[in-house]
Amino acid sequence: MELNADFAQRVLVNTTDLPWQASPMPGVDRRMLDRIGDEVARATSIVRYAPGSTFSAHTHTGGEEFIVLDGVFQDEHGDYPAGTYVRNPPTTSHTPGAAEGCTIFVKLWQFDPDDRTQFRKDMTAGLASLGAGITGQTLHQDDRETVRFISLAPGASLAETPTGGTELLMISGSATEGADTLSTGAWLRLPQNIPLKITANKAGATFWIKTGHLPFAKAPTV
Repeated sequence: MELNADFAQRVLVNTTDLPWQASPMPGVDRRMLDRIGDEVARATSIVRYAPGSTFSAHTHTGGEEFIVLDGVFQDEHGDYPAGTYVRNPPTTSHTPGAAEGCTIFVKLWQFDPDDRTQFRKDMTAGLASLGAGITGQTLHQDDRETVRFISLAPGASLAETPTGGTELLMISGSATEGADTLSTGAWLRLPQNIPLKITANKAGATFWIKTGHLPFAKAPTV
């Protein structure tokens, strides 16, 4: 399966408009955003756990990165409330679930194969002023990518041209990018060397953003 697999194209998806599709596990549904592969895939998705649902124990051969969007995600390592950013690199394993239900934004098979740094962070804790109405923090950075959480005050803009492409998910509020309005849940992917200029509307905006990673996009090696 290939979905939005041409990384030379700009892609904008209002994820709240997509239908939920059943996963192989009962009570776990997903909205697919990009994908190369079938059940083992380089994939970006919104995943919803119904209350009391669980996913079977598994090892992340290609790594897993996710944000908890609502509810509380759980596994044997702890509870992860909304606003938590998690990196489970290759070779890590867990048995996920959600006693009360949750929704996550998740990326699979998008790690450096040698990455072994596992962590969780509260995205909104310890934000620093970056000037001009922008606050944020770097969540992760390595030779392949930079991952940040950004908050824009009303009318503030973030403008940059990352060499390795851009991907962002709107967490709250709304903003404009080019001729488009990005509301909560919007997912945007820009090709390499394409400028990004995102300007918050009157309520401000927060978003997760990753840059530099698109040259490494490929199908999983199993």
